[in-house]
Amino acid sequence: MAGHSQFKNIMHRKGAQDAKRSRLFSKLAREIIVAARSGLPDPAKNARLRLAMLNARAANMPKDSIERAVKRAAGNEESAYQEVRYEGYAPGGVALIVEALTDNRNRTAGDVRSAFTKHGGNLGETGSVSHMFQRVGSLFFPPEAGAADAVFEAAVEAGADDVQSSADGHEVICSVDAFNEVRDAVEKKLGAPKSAGFVWRASIDVPVAGETAEEVLSLIETLDELDDVQHVFANLDVPEEILQKERA
Repeated sequence: MAGHSQFKNIMHRKGAQDAKRSRLFSKLAREIIVAARSGLPDPAKNARLRLAMLNARAANMPKDSIERAVKRAAGNEESAYQEVRYEGYAPGGVALIVEALTDNRNRTAGDVRSAFTKHGGNLGETGSVSHMFQRVGSLFFPPEAGAADAVFEAAVEAGADDVQSSADGHEVICSVDAFNEVRDAVEKKLGAPKSAGFVWRASIDVPVAGETAEEVLSLIETLDELDDVQHVFANLDVPEEILQKERA
């Protein structure tokens, strides 16, 4: 499976077990808080907040938890979160981009560096691998949203750049600038996506297999389990049988 699909692969793994679901809800709540503080606490007037709440609902986060996160954003009990990006290499020359929301940059940097070191990777400087990716908007729809041809047609008419369909569903890709317009137009035809946001899409994938692939996936999983880490992106191409083993 190609690296540009890593976004939904990670999301699938997050929802696999109760412990991961709880951790996912914590990450979603943090994004809601940051989004609400970035503008008005009204999703109709704050695009980032609307997106954060959409993703929370798609992950079946309880309504009262979503509302509580919005209310917490208006209070002073929460520390100010900063958006931080880390870049580096996993075994096999696979490039990784790690996005985090943190109230303690030293703690998060130490945790991320430790994860890279533990799994045979190397943490680099900001910009060391991002040139191998493109920042794009991504909307992921379930298979029942429609046949591949119908989804592709709806996405193109909405201004999307690409659609990747598989047995898991449909990923609609668009430019960052066109994201809000494309999302609104596609939602009217296909319904709400399972997840949506800005992702790093690899320009060229790096094929890995065997123990190397398993080590790369272990590194991604370790990073994903860190409380401060929101998203992990990689330019890897992993055999489907290894991905199935990881999901089991």
